[in-house]
Amino acid sequence: MKEGAVLTRLQLERDGACLHRGLASAQLDDFETVLAKWPDGRAGVRIAGDPELARLLGPGGPVWGEARVDLGPDVRPVRAVLFDKNDRADWSLGWHQDRTIAVRRPAQVEGFGPWSIKQGIAHVELPFALIDVMLTARIHLDPVDADNAPLLIAAGSHRLGRVPAAQVEAVAGGLAVHVCLAEAGDVWFYRTAVLHASNAARPGRRRRVLQVDYAPRDLPAVLEWLGI
Repeated sequence: MKEGAVLTRLQLERDGACLHRGLASAQLDDFETVLAKWPDGRAGVRIAGDPELARLLGPGGPVWGEARVDLGPDVRPVRAVLFDKNDRADWSLGWHQDRTIAVRRPAQVEGFGPWSIKQGIAHVELPFALIDVMLTARIHLDPVDADNAPLLIAAGSHRLGRVPAAQVEAVAGGLAVHVCLAEAGDVWFYRTAVLHASNAARPGRRRRVLQVDYAPRDLPAVLEWLGI
């Protein structure tokens, strides 16, 4: 897609994504300091048990503030993953919906499953009604132009419900695709249910994104969000 087709005025409800320019700019140094202790050069590092990062992403912070506008006063960050595309770890990601969450410990609860373990953390696919009320924030630590693996959004796909995996490519191909460019400090929000993808970064480039899932409520029964 040509850069001229890129839109920065996407609407969260209509398109499933929106850009907040410079929302995290004042926190960039703090994010750099906090994230420096986590491994770099890996495809995705799941972060938990980090009170400094939880403070940056929680109440009073600008990213939480925007999530609160959409999800209400009880919103909380429930999962954080640092994606670092570089010459040592680069990859492309096809069209998909995010359907799994991270929890403190596995438990058999009706409607939840299958289960998996990623980097020692229990993950589970949850009923789509819960994914449908979540919001994901992508905090950009590096500039992202058309050659640096921008997020691709299939506009409006968040309103289609759970899309069967076998139909994801066809559904995305029938919708307008938007390229989510960013400067360091920009934050893209998207409905967690939206179809999205990304290409590999061009050699010699680095693209770090801190991806944070926000939820407006507790999980049912004995399940607990992993948190930050």
